[in-house]
Amino acid sequence: MATINRKVRQFTDLNLLFTRHPDTADVTKKNNEEAIKASLRNLILTKNYERPFHSEIGCQVHYLMFENWNPISKRIMRQTILDTIKKFEPRVEILRLEIASKEDLNAFEITVEFLIINTPDPVTFKTLISRVR
Repeated sequence: MATINRKVRQFTDLNLLFTRHPDTADVTKKNNEEAIKASLRNLILTKNYERPFHSEIGCQVHYLMFENWNPISKRIMRQTILDTIKKFEPRVEILRLEIASKEDLNAFEITVEFLIINTPDPVTFKTLISRVR
């Protein structure tokens, strides 16, 4: 019986905390799920015009957080996040996106369930973004 060699694509990003690898003293990396989760978090938390030379990268979530919270603003925030992820993160396919208001914390909890391209298992990512005045 012949074995089939399949190339499994691995996604690797730098750890933005710039922690040092204990053996190589190089910057550590994040692989696959952790790399994509970090990318999603960065996309959601980045404002437009915040990245030099790439003003198009970003999400309008921060501007929507100070609006009166109602079903329409929730729908706009959800669509904004979906559009940003679809445009700037081609490695994922969104299965579910939920936004929950945490009024006691003055924050929103964003839950994204997604599939990494060419993997069968869904991954769940949660982040909490808060209003800072």
